[in-house]
Amino acid sequence: MARMNRTIVAATGAAALVLAGCSTGNDGDDKAGSGGSGSGECVIGMTQINQTAAFFTQMNEGAEEAAKKAGCELTIANANNDPAKQNSDIENFVTQQVTGLIVVAIDVNGVLPAVKAAKQAGVRVVAIDAELEKGAADTFVGVDNDAAGAEAGTWVVDNGLAKGKYGVVDARNSFIQNQREDSFRKVIDAAGATHAQSVNGDNVQEKAATAAQNLVTAEPDLDFVYTTGEPATVGAVAALDPAGTTKIIGWDLTAEVIAGIDSGLVTAVVQQDPRQEGVEAVDELKAVIGGAEPKGFIDVPITIVTKDNVDDFRSIFE
Repeated sequence: MARMNRTIVAATGAAALVLAGCSTGNDGDDKAGSGGSGSGECVIGMTQINQTAAFFTQMNEGAEEAAKKAGCELTIANANNDPAKQNSDIENFVTQQVTGLIVVAIDVNGVLPAVKAAKQAGVRVVAIDAELEKGAADTFVGVDNDAAGAEAGTWVVDNGLAKGKYGVVDARNSFIQNQREDSFRKVIDAAGATHAQSVNGDNVQEKAATAAQNLVTAEPDLDFVYTTGEPATVGAVAALDPAGTTKIIGWDLTAEVIAGIDSGLVTAVVQQDPRQEGVEAVDELKAVIGGAEPKGFIDVPITIVTKDNVDDFRSIFE
């Protein structure tokens, strides 16, 4: 892949993750013969969930832009939805002596051994999107998914939509999407909504489309379907009839989802700012590697997108 300012874009496996040996830049965790020189050299490895969802590709673009501006070397490894590969990618980054690590975790618990080993080797760690246990990362960049799910539920209640029957297309292999579902359901169920069932799309668009189709076939009288992430939302848009009575309330815009808003199929979407998350993560690592105190948490607020404000987001997906 092309380099820009020593940035390698979208490496897809361990064989593609080639970095020159360098120090880890963490004075507190020096190890003889490997890393920890305190030089401040900014060499970052980023482990990404997949390269197919627009949410993740936009996050990568933000990280790439920030790395170029900051003079950091960035390598992005694609775990392709495989937790074992994600752990292996992190181990490879440590071997290559990166000074910083960005983790977009598939499994927040399964990734911990590799992340902790990186920290022990003197690597500074920032988590994006999925928060790791306290102390595992220097800083978390992203959304409070539990609070955001509740905020989406409150929007549904405030707009008089919580009196009907609904189903959920979720991703049970995603900790943060489980948070989004649980907090959303807690709010709207308390307000009188009736939960029919939840179906698992495994955070894969094709599977989510099939799950959504099965859901509306089994429950044809649903007022709306709640989707917990981009693959589920895009899958539901593909599966549901815009002329039908079942609407979609979910997470993450794409061009297809915007078209769903235009057609009336999609009522509301919780939109994050993945590009800014990538920027913030690189900027934070650059600062921490240089000796700054970690911020701990960098909040990137959500926006609830409807037909009233969707025009503000069109250019992102053109």
